[in-house]
Amino acid sequence: MGNFLAGKVIAVTGAGRGIGRAVAVAAAAEGARVVVNDYGVSIEGGEPTSQISESVVKEIEASGGEAVAVADDISTMAGGQRIVDTALARYGRIDGVVCVAGILRERMLFNMSEEEWDPVVATHLKGTFTVFRAASAVMRKQGTGTLIGFTSGNHQGSVAQANYSAAKGGIISLVRSAALGLHKYGVTANAVAPVARTRMSANVPMELKEIGEPEDVAALVTYLLSDRAREEGITGQVYTIAGPKIAVWAQPRELRAGYAEGAWTPEKIADFLPGTVGTDPMPLLAQLEAMAAAAAKKDRPNA
Repeated sequence: MGNFLAGKVIAVTGAGRGIGRAVAVAAAAEGARVVVNDYGVSIEGGEPTSQISESVVKEIEASGGEAVAVADDISTMAGGQRIVDTALARYGRIDGVVCVAGILRERMLFNMSEEEWDPVVATHLKGTFTVFRAASAVMRKQGTGTLIGFTSGNHQGSVAQANYSAAKGGIISLVRSAALGLHKYGVTANAVAPVARTRMSANVPMELKEIGEPEDVAALVTYLLSDRAREEGITGQVYTIAGPKIAVWAQPRELRAGYAEGAWTPEKIADFLPGTVGTDPMPLLAQLEAMAAAAAKKDRPNA
């Protein structure tokens, strides 16, 4: 047992498997008392069971730690609130929340249904909001606390995951908003974009050159929950961890601007924008084009 999080109370959503489980176990190993939340569903969002979260609690207790299970649906306001209420009732405070829970329903945008869009956004984005909302109200009064959301490199865009990508991009904006709004109350907020071997990463249709294990991600999250990170003033950041690599994402900012004399017209913009303001190329689009070109070349018959 370590003491990196000694005395802290940490709630982790999606803690029944994969990264969430690794975070819960690591936090407990570093001295935290842990609220283990998992609705117990498949990656498609079905088949809920409370046994998933309870099994992680037993694992933590067997190692000498303290934990309690909450098998609630965090896509509801009541579910998010119950996680925080459980922490307060059992341990008297809440020092950190880590929102890992998520599901996938992949489909091309032009084929995606409302039934495939809504649950994904509700679980990832609203599920982060419900827990952040409940926890921040308590942390504000405490004068301390840490919020951690989970995003993905797919916030840049995805071919067949518009729902997932939109939710993950929303989580980044939510985290930055929380960092700005809660800074004066002593509360920090950060996001993690992990690359690790999980049930979800197994469905990625391409080989990931940089990938690690859930325990790598748990180590980063443990640090971000700690007083060491707070002392460094780390807030409003997005970090990727992929095996041995840790990276920080850029803050959004204007890349280039131009100014007109007089009112804009479509014709003036057509003459002005391409050469003066230009574009910011999409790396993923370039990768797709390169892949398509390589595939086409292989399909050509030999001369």
